[in-house]
Amino acid sequence: MNTENRKLIKIATAGSVDDGKSTLIGRLLYDTNSLTTDKIEAIARSSKQRGYDYLDFSLATDGLVAEREQGITIDVAHIYFNTKKTNFIVADTPGHVEYTRNMVTGASTSQVAIILIDARKGVIEQTYRHFFIANLLRISHVVVAINKMDLVNYEEDIFLKIKADFDALVAKSDFNEDQITFIPVSALKGENITKASSEMPWYIGNTLLDHLEILEPSDLEENSVARFPIQYVVRPKTEAFHDFRGFAGKLYGGSLKVGDRVTVLPSGNETHIKSIQLFDQEYEEAAAGSSITITLENEVDLSRGDMLVKFKAVPRSEKQITATICQVNSKELKVGDKYLLQHGVNRVLAKVDQIESRIHTDFSGFEKADQLKLNDIGKVKFRLSKPIHVDSYQANKSNGAFILIDEGSFDTVSVGFID
Repeated sequence: MNTENRKLIKIATAGSVDDGKSTLIGRLLYDTNSLTTDKIEAIARSSKQRGYDYLDFSLATDGLVAEREQGITIDVAHIYFNTKKTNFIVADTPGHVEYTRNMVTGASTSQVAIILIDARKGVIEQTYRHFFIANLLRISHVVVAINKMDLVNYEEDIFLKIKADFDALVAKSDFNEDQITFIPVSALKGENITKASSEMPWYIGNTLLDHLEILEPSDLEENSVARFPIQYVVRPKTEAFHDFRGFAGKLYGGSLKVGDRVTVLPSGNETHIKSIQLFDQEYEEAAAGSSITITLENEVDLSRGDMLVKFKAVPRSEKQITATICQVNSKELKVGDKYLLQHGVNRVLAKVDQIESRIHTDFSGFEKADQLKLNDIGKVKFRLSKPIHVDSYQANKSNGAFILIDEGSFDTVSVGFID
């Protein structure tokens, strides 16, 4: 089947233990014919062995032995399925507080978040955390799937009560109402997943799949300016390309065109784009996300870690930064600690100058802290060994994010989002 003209939507799922997240994803896979016959037969056998008189679709996604034994999602799994219109990539992220770091990393590249709520429990502490992370990561759209409606007799009042509770949370966030969609579902029964539910005639919106299909990638992408960090200087040592000097990398944020006036960082020199190439093809324009080689009109000094930006659209050059940090390593982050800070292709030394606060993930505020532990989220100031060219994460996700690396073990200890 030709998939070239399909749009691509990247989704992160989040839900507390037993909210039915894995079952919902399994149901989507089953109803879109994305499971092989062997996989369906294996699910049927396992369901029967467990004494179920139905197919346990959670078995389609909980692939690790530990997950199957505990009935919870531990690691991030990327799941692929498609319809005639759309290709979907789902980051199935853990919901438990112990795996907050997994949700942050799993959802970091997603455009849409599906947050599941058990209709019997309503909005709970972990719902706050999941929505807080979606807000932190500037995810463009959130679907609140109120699941297990079959266990509350499909009552509209229960759905409306949960919606009102969640709306109160939205009011504390950076989201607006247009970015949030509420859908009552039963993943187990298949109600409002891919087919409209006859059990909930009071709901007049789209099914979950129909709603995901009407979303347009162009509306979900960040609207920011072009950033082209240099990964590699191309200098072929051949007679045919003796004078060729190109700059290879991945383009973030916005597009670049042949003829664009650009500024070279850190030197501040200006020039124009002479050509844009991908392998042996030349293009007049490159879109964000393209891995390309650029040549310039003038001979300018550029090396790995430098950056090309459009004229008069220059990022900040900072030797001190403040960022929101999620601690993803068991080693505590403390004032005075030194790390390697990886920002794009650049790596600099960084010292923790101040821990301003530990942030409460229920939107209730923050508290003073002298260290950040595993899964903590906090506000931290860093002093760097040399300036880096940054935007705020809100303005440009790709140029506003970084990771901290332990100098000794080279383990990743934190992910950061620049203010």
